[in-house]
Amino acid sequence: MDKIETSAEAAEAAALPRCYEVHANPDAQSGTQNLPDTLQKPVESKSPAQWAYERLILYIQNFEKTLDADHEVAMGFTGGDAGVMRIEGMGYFDPDMITFYGSDGPGARTQLVQHVSQLNVMLRALPKSVEDKPANRIGFRLAADLEES
Repeated sequence: MDKIETSAEAAEAAALPRCYEVHANPDAQSGTQNLPDTLQKPVESKSPAQWAYERLILYIQNFEKTLDADHEVAMGFTGGDAGVMRIEGMGYFDPDMITFYGSDGPGARTQLVQHVSQLNVMLRALPKSVEDKPANRIGFRLAADLEES
């Protein structure tokens, strides 16, 4: 039997974010579990940059959950020889820019500024940068900052 909704309920449901994933491995972590409160607000109340930033944090955090203690999250670049960047920070500039801060393989400071319409991020696991320190978990720091603000 179909659920009857008021027009306000239908509009709100249409504006709320949805996430759906299927994995070949049934034990794989899904990005749809335990969405933070900030990701359950209507999309219409956020800029494209803020919305992309918040979802990227979720993807980074979920990717980090799959890493062992010897690896950290990085992102690979497509289209060229730009290589890989270890993600050490992330931000957005309303209404439509996302930026990533980090370092490349040899350790040079790196920053990527990208328009949300061009956003294309490949998450990769890299060996941690300092052998005797714990692996950096930027996704969890970003998520904690999001919850505080």
